[in-house]
Amino acid sequence: MKLHVINTGNFKLDGGAMFGVVPKSLWSRTNPADENNLCTWSMRCLLIEDGNRLILIDNGIGDKQDAKFFSHYYLSGNDSLESSLKKAGFSAGDVTDMFLTHLHFDHCGGSITYNQNKNGFETVFNKAIYWSNEEHWKWATQPNAREKASFLKENILPIHESGQLKFIEGENSKQLGENISISYMRGHTDAMMIPQIKYKGKTIAFMADLLPSTGHIPLPYVMGYDTRPLLTLGEKEQFLKKAADEEFILFLEHDSVNECCTVENTDKGVKLKDKFSFAEYFGR
Repeated sequence: MKLHVINTGNFKLDGGAMFGVVPKSLWSRTNPADENNLCTWSMRCLLIEDGNRLILIDNGIGDKQDAKFFSHYYLSGNDSLESSLKKAGFSAGDVTDMFLTHLHFDHCGGSITYNQNKNGFETVFNKAIYWSNEEHWKWATQPNAREKASFLKENILPIHESGQLKFIEGENSKQLGENISISYMRGHTDAMMIPQIKYKGKTIAFMADLLPSTGHIPLPYVMGYDTRPLLTLGEKEQFLKKAADEEFILFLEHDSVNECCTVENTDKGVKLKDKFSFAEYFGR
Protein backbone atom coordinates (compact mmCIF):
# COMPACT_ATOMS: atom_id res chain seq x y z
CA MET A 1 0.00 0.00 0.00
CA LYS A 2 1.12 3.54 -0.79
CA LEU A 3 -0.59 6.83 0.09
CA HIS A 4 -0.44 10.22 -1.63
CA VAL A 5 -1.67 13.60 -0.40
CA ILE A 6 -3.85 15.21 -3.09
CA ASN A 7 -4.20 18.97 -2.69
CA THR A 8 -7.04 20.46 -4.72
CA GLY A 9 -6.64 24.11 -3.68
CA ASN A 10 -7.79 26.43 -0.90
CA PHE A 11 -10.99 28.37 -0.34
CA LYS A 12 -12.41 30.77 2.22
CA LEU A 13 -15.33 30.47 4.63
CA ASP A 14 -16.62 32.71 7.39
CA GLY A 15 -14.68 32.15 10.60
CA GLY A 16 -17.75 32.50 12.79
CA ALA A 17 -19.60 29.84 10.80
CA MET A 18 -16.61 27.53 11.09
CA PHE A 19 -16.45 27.83 14.90
CA GLY A 20 -20.10 28.19 15.90
CA VAL A 21 -20.64 29.72 19.35
CA VAL A 22 -16.91 30.13 20.12
CA PRO A 23 -15.91 33.83 20.26
CA LYS A 24 -13.62 35.19 17.57
CA SER A 25 -11.13 36.29 20.25
CA LEU A 26 -10.51 32.58 20.89
CA TRP A 27 -10.71 30.90 17.48
CA SER A 28 -8.67 33.61 15.75
CA ARG A 29 -5.62 32.56 17.75
CA THR A 30 -5.30 29.45 15.60
CA ASN A 31 -7.23 30.52 12.49
CA PRO A 32 -6.75 34.25 11.82
CA ALA A 33 -9.41 35.89 9.66
CA ASP A 34 -9.07 38.53 6.96
CA GLU A 35 -10.85 41.91 6.93
CA ASN A 36 -14.07 40.18 5.83
CA ASN A 37 -13.93 37.65 8.70
CA LEU A 38 -13.00 34.89 6.24
CA CYS A 39 -10.48 32.16 7.05
CA THR A 40 -8.51 30.10 4.53
CA TRP A 41 -9.23 26.37 4.37
CA SER A 42 -7.70 23.58 2.35
CA MET A 43 -9.47 20.89 0.37
CA ARG A 44 -6.96 18.11 0.96
CA CYS A 45 -7.73 14.61 -0.27
CA LEU A 46 -6.02 11.24 0.05
CA LEU A 47 -5.11 8.75 -2.69
CA ILE A 48 -4.55 5.11 -1.75
CA GLU A 49 -2.69 2.59 -3.92
CA ASP A 50 -3.70 -0.84 -2.70
CA GLY A 51 -2.96 -3.73 -5.04
CA ASN A 52 -4.90 -3.23 -8.25
CA ARG A 53 -7.11 -0.56 -6.68
CA LEU A 54 -6.56 3.18 -6.67
CA ILE A 55 -8.89 4.76 -4.10
CA LEU A 56 -9.42 8.51 -3.84
CA ILE A 57 -11.06 9.94 -0.72
CA ASP A 58 -13.00 13.14 -1.57
CA ASN A 59 -12.13 15.39 -4.51
CA GLY A 60 -12.59 19.06 -3.64
CA ILE A 61 -14.87 21.69 -5.11
CA GLY A 62 -14.45 21.07 -8.84
CA ASP A 63 -14.40 23.68 -11.59
CA LYS A 64 -17.81 23.56 -13.27
CA GLN A 65 -19.70 26.18 -11.24
CA ASP A 66 -20.21 29.71 -12.53
CA ALA A 67 -18.28 32.87 -11.64
CA LYS A 68 -20.91 33.98 -9.13
CA PHE A 69 -20.53 30.73 -7.19
CA PHE A 70 -16.75 30.95 -7.06
CA SER A 71 -16.88 34.64 -6.09
CA HIS A 72 -18.27 33.55 -2.72
CA TYR A 73 -15.41 31.17 -1.91
CA TYR A 74 -12.21 32.89 -3.09
CA LEU A 75 -10.40 29.86 -4.48
CA SER A 76 -6.63 30.18 -4.21
CA GLY A 77 -3.39 28.27 -4.47
CA ASN A 78 -1.53 26.58 -7.30
CA ASP A 79 -2.87 23.08 -6.66
CA SER A 80 -5.72 21.39 -8.48
CA LEU A 81 -7.20 17.92 -8.47
CA GLU A 82 -5.80 17.20 -11.94
CA SER A 83 -2.29 18.55 -11.24
CA SER A 84 -2.01 16.75 -7.89
CA LEU A 85 -3.05 13.43 -9.41
CA LYS A 86 -0.50 13.98 -12.17
CA LYS A 87 2.20 14.77 -9.60
CA ALA A 88 1.45 11.41 -7.95
CA GLY A 89 1.81 9.71 -11.35
CA PHE A 90 -1.87 9.21 -12.13
CA SER A 91 -4.86 10.64 -13.95
CA ALA A 92 -8.58 10.59 -13.21
CA GLY A 93 -8.97 7.60 -15.52
CA ASP A 94 -6.71 5.52 -13.27
CA VAL A 95 -8.93 5.86 -10.19
CA THR A 96 -10.89 2.66 -9.49
CA ASP A 97 -12.78 3.82 -6.40
CA MET A 98 -14.03 7.35 -5.66
CA PHE A 99 -14.96 7.38 -1.96
CA LEU A 100 -17.07 10.35 -0.85
CA THR A 101 -17.13 11.04 2.90
CA HIS A 102 -20.27 13.11 2.28
CA LEU A 103 -21.87 15.10 -0.52
CA HIS A 104 -21.31 18.73 0.47
CA PHE A 105 -19.94 20.61 -2.53
CA ASP A 106 -16.41 21.13 -1.17
CA HIS A 107 -15.98 17.36 -0.78
CA CYS A 108 -17.57 16.02 -3.97
CA GLY A 109 -17.58 18.88 -6.52
CA GLY A 110 -14.66 17.33 -8.40
CA SER A 111 -16.77 14.22 -9.09
CA ILE A 112 -18.53 15.77 -12.07
CA THR A 113 -17.52 18.00 -14.96
CA TYR A 114 -19.51 19.78 -17.65
CA ASN A 115 -18.79 18.54 -21.17
CA GLN A 116 -19.31 21.42 -23.57
CA ASN A 117 -19.29 19.14 -26.61
CA LYS A 118 -22.01 16.91 -25.21
CA ASN A 119 -23.82 19.82 -23.54
CA GLY A 120 -24.19 17.90 -20.31
CA PHE A 121 -22.63 16.69 -17.07
CA GLU A 122 -20.43 13.60 -16.86
CA THR A 123 -18.28 11.85 -14.29
CA VAL A 124 -14.64 12.86 -14.01
CA PHE A 125 -13.59 9.39 -12.83
CA ASN A 126 -15.22 7.50 -15.67
CA LYS A 127 -13.81 4.08 -14.73
CA ALA A 128 -14.40 4.32 -10.98
CA ILE A 129 -17.04 3.10 -8.60
CA TYR A 130 -18.42 6.10 -6.70
CA TRP A 131 -18.98 5.15 -3.05
CA SER A 132 -21.59 6.78 -0.81
CA ASN A 133 -24.04 5.14 1.60
CA GLU A 134 -27.78 4.74 1.33
CA GLU A 135 -28.62 6.88 4.39
CA HIS A 136 -26.52 9.82 3.31
CA TRP A 137 -27.55 9.59 -0.34
CA LYS A 138 -31.20 9.89 0.66
CA TRP A 139 -30.35 12.80 2.98
CA ALA A 140 -28.49 14.63 0.19
CA THR A 141 -30.99 14.03 -2.59
CA GLN A 142 -33.94 15.05 -0.42
CA PRO A 143 -32.19 17.93 1.37
CA ASN A 144 -33.51 19.95 4.28
CA ALA A 145 -33.72 23.73 3.83
CA ARG A 146 -30.67 24.31 6.06
CA GLU A 147 -28.32 22.15 4.00
CA LYS A 148 -29.83 22.56 0.55
CA ALA A 149 -27.21 25.09 -0.55
CA SER A 150 -24.44 22.57 0.21
CA PHE A 151 -26.02 19.67 -1.70
CA LEU A 152 -25.78 20.73 -5.34
CA LYS A 153 -27.76 18.42 -7.62
CA GLU A 154 -25.24 18.80 -10.45
CA ASN A 155 -22.58 17.29 -8.14
CA ILE A 156 -24.76 14.39 -7.08
CA LEU A 157 -27.42 13.24 -9.54
CA PRO A 158 -25.05 12.59 -12.49
CA ILE A 159 -23.25 9.99 -10.34
CA HIS A 160 -26.43 7.93 -10.15
CA GLU A 161 -27.26 8.56 -13.80
CA SER A 162 -23.84 7.27 -14.85
CA GLY A 163 -24.48 3.87 -13.27
CA GLN A 164 -21.25 4.19 -11.25
CA LEU A 165 -22.86 4.71 -7.84
CA LYS A 166 -22.52 2.02 -5.19
CA PHE A 167 -23.39 2.08 -1.49
CA ILE A 168 -21.16 1.09 1.41
CA GLU A 169 -22.98 -1.62 3.35
CA GLY A 170 -22.57 -0.26 6.87
CA GLU A 171 -19.70 0.42 9.22
CA ASN A 172 -18.48 -3.19 9.19
CA SER A 173 -18.03 -3.15 5.43
CA LYS A 174 -14.73 -4.26 3.94
CA GLN A 175 -15.72 -3.17 0.44
CA LEU A 176 -12.66 -0.91 0.24
CA GLY A 177 -10.33 -3.68 1.41
CA GLU A 178 -9.15 -5.29 4.61
CA ASN A 179 -7.00 -2.29 5.56
CA ILE A 180 -9.79 0.30 5.47
CA SER A 181 -12.56 0.56 8.06
CA ILE A 182 -15.36 3.14 8.23
CA SER A 183 -17.15 4.99 11.01
CA TYR A 184 -20.44 6.86 10.49
CA MET A 185 -20.93 10.29 12.05
CA ARG A 186 -24.29 12.08 12.20
CA GLY A 187 -23.61 15.45 13.81
CA HIS A 188 -22.26 17.38 10.84
CA THR A 189 -24.63 15.79 8.34
CA ASP A 190 -26.41 12.46 8.34
CA ALA A 191 -24.14 9.41 7.94
CA MET A 192 -20.89 11.17 7.04
CA MET A 193 -18.18 8.52 6.73
CA ILE A 194 -14.77 8.67 8.40
CA PRO A 195 -12.37 6.13 6.82
CA GLN A 196 -9.51 4.72 8.85
CA ILE A 197 -6.56 3.24 6.98
CA LYS A 198 -4.03 0.78 8.38
CA TYR A 199 -0.68 1.95 7.03
CA LYS A 200 2.89 1.19 8.08
CA GLY A 201 1.81 0.04 11.53
CA LYS A 202 -0.36 3.11 12.20
CA THR A 203 -4.03 4.02 11.75
CA ILE A 204 -4.65 7.12 9.62
CA ALA A 205 -8.09 8.63 10.18
CA PHE A 206 -9.37 10.85 7.37
CA MET A 207 -11.24 13.38 9.51
CA ALA A 208 -13.44 15.11 6.88
CA ASP A 209 -15.69 17.56 8.78
CA LEU A 210 -15.58 15.81 12.15
CA LEU A 211 -12.32 17.69 12.79
CA PRO A 212 -11.71 20.34 10.11
CA SER A 213 -8.46 21.66 11.66
CA THR A 214 -6.25 21.48 14.73
CA GLY A 215 -8.11 24.60 15.88
CA HIS A 216 -11.23 22.46 16.29
CA ILE A 217 -9.80 19.99 18.80
CA PRO A 218 -11.38 21.63 21.91
CA LEU A 219 -14.78 20.01 22.29
CA PRO A 220 -16.94 23.18 22.18
CA TYR A 221 -15.28 24.24 18.90
CA VAL A 222 -18.05 22.88 16.66
CA MET A 223 -18.98 24.34 13.30
CA GLY A 224 -22.10 26.40 12.84
CA TYR A 225 -22.63 24.34 9.68
CA ASP A 226 -23.25 21.18 11.72
CA THR A 227 -26.89 20.08 11.70
CA ARG A 228 -26.68 18.55 15.19
CA PRO A 229 -23.87 20.32 17.06
CA LEU A 230 -24.40 18.55 20.39
CA LEU A 231 -24.17 15.22 18.60
CA THR A 232 -20.95 16.36 16.91
CA LEU A 233 -19.56 17.28 20.32
CA GLY A 234 -20.20 13.76 21.62
CA GLU A 235 -18.94 12.06 18.46
CA LYS A 236 -15.78 14.15 18.47
CA GLU A 237 -15.14 13.47 22.16
CA GLN A 238 -15.47 9.72 21.68
CA PHE A 239 -13.43 9.59 18.50
CA LEU A 240 -10.60 11.80 19.76
CA LYS A 241 -10.31 9.78 22.96
CA LYS A 242 -9.94 6.64 20.86
CA ALA A 243 -7.46 8.43 18.61
CA ALA A 244 -5.37 9.36 21.66
CA ASP A 245 -5.59 5.87 23.18
CA GLU A 246 -4.64 4.13 19.94
CA GLU A 247 -2.23 6.79 18.66
CA PHE A 248 -4.06 7.54 15.41
CA ILE A 249 -2.64 9.88 12.80
CA LEU A 250 -5.41 12.40 12.08
CA PHE A 251 -5.42 13.49 8.43
CA LEU A 252 -6.92 16.98 8.21
CA GLU A 253 -8.92 17.81 5.09
CA HIS A 254 -9.48 21.52 5.77
CA ASP A 255 -6.50 22.72 7.83
CA SER A 256 -4.61 25.07 5.48
CA VAL A 257 -1.38 24.80 7.50
CA ASN A 258 -1.28 21.33 9.08
CA GLU A 259 -1.77 18.14 7.07
CA CYS A 260 -1.76 15.79 10.05
CA CYS A 261 -1.77 15.76 13.83
CA THR A 262 -1.89 13.50 16.85
CA VAL A 263 -3.75 14.02 20.12
CA GLU A 264 -3.20 12.90 23.70
CA ASN A 265 -5.32 12.40 26.80
CA THR A 266 -4.66 14.85 29.64
CA ASP A 267 -6.33 15.58 32.97
CA LYS A 268 -8.16 18.39 31.13
CA GLY A 269 -9.33 16.20 28.28
CA VAL A 270 -7.93 15.47 24.83
CA LYS A 271 -5.32 17.97 23.65
CA LEU A 272 -3.18 18.48 20.56
CA LYS A 273 0.07 16.51 20.81
CA ASP A 274 1.98 17.00 17.54
CA LYS A 275 1.32 18.44 14.09
CA PHE A 276 3.27 17.58 10.96
CA SER A 277 3.10 16.95 7.25
CA PHE A 278 2.38 13.50 5.92
CA ALA A 279 5.81 13.37 4.28
CA GLU A 280 7.57 14.37 7.50
CA TYR A 281 6.04 11.42 9.32
CA PHE A 282 6.03 8.69 6.69
CA GLY A 283 8.66 9.90 4.22
CA ARG A 284 8.04 10.52 0.55
